[in-house]
Amino acid sequence: MSILEGSGGSQPPPLGPRHPVDFERFYESTPPWDIGRPQTAFVTLADAGLLRGRVLDVGCGTGEHALLAAAHGLEALGVDTSATAIERAAAKAAERCLTARFEVRNVLDLAGLGQSFDTVLDCGLFHVLTDEDRAAFIRSLGGVVPAGGRYFMLCFNETVPGDIGPRRVSEAEIRASFADGWRVDAVEPATLEVTIFTEGIPSWLASITRS
Repeated sequence: MSILEGSGGSQPPPLGPRHPVDFERFYESTPPWDIGRPQTAFVTLADAGLLRGRVLDVGCGTGEHALLAAAHGLEALGVDTSATAIERAAAKAAERCLTARFEVRNVLDLAGLGQSFDTVLDCGLFHVLTDEDRAAFIRSLGGVVPAGGRYFMLCFNETVPGDIGPRRVSEAEIRASFADGWRVDAVEPATLEVTIFTEGIPSWLASITRS
């Protein structure tokens, strides 16, 4: 099985960026990244008290990280382009009696939310964007995160083998992408947990502050 082949057995697109239609297709079944719980890397952040204020989960999928924030008593919103994923996230919130909200939205237009956020969580969004969309996303993010707000990103690193799935991201790319208007506090080795490999995927956990 390839490193990111879906549980439905269909072959994913070659290595490169993704588009909204791809994710609707992935959610026809259970995609490999939908592990039914928050990523351990983000649980560790929450337990350390690093999720603060109003929380935004970008590319939230079925909502586990927005729900994690809500379970810690924080106001949380998850956004995703997949209507199917958002429906599942809202159902989870209702089942767990949590007040997290979910909305179908393009992350390149976060200003349309009309809100600002103290903490932003990104599990696997940044590494599916084109170069052009990365720049647009960072501009969009900057419009809703005030000075001192923090962005935590979990993404594939450059050691991931194979030639399919999301783009691999180097530490240098992360630092260059957030060189203007942000401070990169740390880029640390981490694991992105998936359903198809018990050892997970080699990743970076980046901690970045709006300057």
